Amino acid sequence: MADTDPAGPVMDRDEVDRALARLGQEHEAIETSLLALQDHAGRRLLEGARLTGVTAERWTSTEAAITLLWTYFDAYTDVLRRAREIRARRRWSSREDLVELTELLRGEPVTVAGSAAATAGAPTPHGGQAGPGVLSERWSLSALVDRMNELYASSLDMVVAADAVWSALPARIDLLSAELRRTSRLAHSVGVRPGEHPAGDDLERITRTLKKLREQVVSDPLAYWKPAEDSSAPGGGKPDTTVYDREARALEDVRREIDAVLAVRQDAEKRIVRLRDVLSRADRTLAEARTARGEVLAKIAATEVPVVSGPPTALQEQLSTAAEYRRHAQWHRLSPLLESLEQKAEDELLRARESLTAVTAPLAVRAELRGRLDAYRAKVSRHGLAEDPLLVERYEKARRMLWSAPCDLRAAEQAVLRYQQAVAELLGAAPGVPGQGAGPDERRGPGT
Repeated sequence: MADTDPAGPVMDRDEVDRALARLGQEHEAIETSLLALQDHAGRRLLEGARLTGVTAERWTSTEAAITLLWTYFDAYTDVLRRAREIRARRRWSSREDLVELTELLRGEPVTVAGSAAATAGAPTPHGGQAGPGVLSERWSLSALVDRMNELYASSLDMVVAADAVWSALPARIDLLSAELRRTSRLAHSVGVRPGEHPAGDDLERITRTLKKLREQVVSDPLAYWKPAEDSSAPGGGKPDTTVYDREARALEDVRREIDAVLAVRQDAEKRIVRLRDVLSRADRTLAEARTARGEVLAKIAATEVPVVSGPPTALQEQLSTAAEYRRHAQWHRLSPLLESLEQKAEDELLRARESLTAVTAPLAVRAELRGRLDAYRAKVSRHGLAEDPLLVERYEKARRMLWSAPCDLRAAEQAVLRYQQAVAELLGAAPGVPGQGAGPDERRGPGT
């Protein structure tokens, strides 16, 4: 739509002809726009829909505005037709014709009855709605075009916004609802049901939310429209998909949870077998630790040996529960139980190994002392000092301590250190410090 020129003095014939040509083009553009609005898919949907909320309020006002647009357009058409008839009376218009044409083209020749039903509820030029108290309105063609532009823009904005929401959201909601139904059937098949699993509760809530969302979008699309702050063009903005996006993310989370449950169903037997194996190894290690503890108490004197606890019965009970869940296809319960059991079983095996290490530590110390004693005896033999009386005496004393039961580790270690000291003195090396043990090289074995 375009604007006419402002009013001026009496127009000459050329000015009239130019104004009529321009007004004819404007008339054609206005008519084209109004017919396009009349045929707009969004407007037809609005006419047939059961609207609520802000959309119902806006559509009441927009319907009145569209009706008023046609009333204005008809009045505009009548004035243009009259002006064309006056101009067509004679080739060279008279002074009286030019005055009359000037009044029509630049004055306020358009009178619209304000009490007409078409104006009720339509927006006024200053905002708000026209009431029944206005008896009539007078307009110049220029002002009338501006008014029609204003009504057209506001009407088109409302129609385009509603149509955009209807075009975008219901179809997406329907697709998500179809995916929701497929997910719900799959969830039910693996035991993920409302009241039994959190994901089942989520599916039920998403179903309710999507149903309510679709009803609201269909009846009140403008409630889900976000106008663009920096745009004045009709229909500037986009559908508000906040609720839809939130539920889509929630459904994706549920799908991941169900995938995890399905994975449990596929490899549950293997995981249970692995759990039994890990717990069995833990039990065997603890049994070995208990046997070793008895050996240590019998062979090592004056040593505190930690107590070895028995296998935890709770883990075996939970493993039996897991097997029961698998037999009854309760995958949603089996999934978190297996994850918990796998971690606990690994922890139990680690604890058993640590117990065995702690219990057998004295035997390891005795073995290390025996190895060190034999290594130094071999070193002495290579240097031809194996028959030295002092070395023989100290060697035999240390050997009796290490190979007797129970073995006093502290006394045996001192005996080994004294033997090392004697060897070092005879070989001309600096003696080790009694009570501190051998240096790193000596613990690995004597050099040549």
